[in-house]
Amino acid sequence: MIIVIQCAARKRDDAGRLRTKDGRAVLFVGRPEAAPPEGDTVYARPDDGSDDGTSWRDRLLRYNAMGSNPLGLCRAAELYLNPVYLEIVRRVGLERTYLLSAGWGLLAGGFLTPDYDITFSAQADAYKRRDRKDHYRDLHMLPDDVAEPIVFFGGRNYLPMFCETTRNVKAPRLVFYNAPEPPDAPGCTLVRYETRTKTNWHYECARAFLDGSLPLSRLKTVSASSA
Repeated sequence: MIIVIQCAARKRDDAGRLRTKDGRAVLFVGRPEAAPPEGDTVYARPDDGSDDGTSWRDRLLRYNAMGSNPLGLCRAAELYLNPVYLEIVRRVGLERTYLLSAGWGLLAGGFLTPDYDITFSAQADAYKRRDRKDHYRDLHMLPDDVAEPIVFFGGRNYLPMFCETTRNVKAPRLVFYNAPEPPDAPGCTLVRYETRTKTNWHYECARAFLDGSLPLSRLKTVSASSA
């Protein structure tokens, strides 16, 4: 089984950052032009051009291919503060854990990921928000030929990105939701998770799944979208 879980705003204090050629740290945000000054920090979007003539996304991919980690970037599954991410890794393994990042796309759990502050949440500060019409070359790191079922834990705002980054995957995709009406998720099986928790309810859902109180064999599928 493969688990995909959406990213979180709170990240580790020691999360590493990519740097410009002259050593300045880069923080990736949704609206660099609106970000508040922070020392000599450089603000950028992942697909903005960097100071070596390529995009920051391409630089990150090259960085991961180096085989070393001089900037101290965190693995994607270890970047976020909520302990549920590491609980997922312990349950299914790093190789079966994927992160849905509003800044970078669908990331393998072991992918070295820099500090960033990008979200789909409308409640976040304006400079952090990613709009649906913004151009991002999201990474799709889950192999299309994966055979294991995929379980997604995330909110409605992240569901379109999950569907897009897994649209060519042939394996079954199970999506939990907690709204009264099922969301639009073509090709996915939808299961209602009822809870009074409104904010970050997917953490509660993931923990219930991991501790066995929400086993798949007992779940009742209430809606299934067709491709």
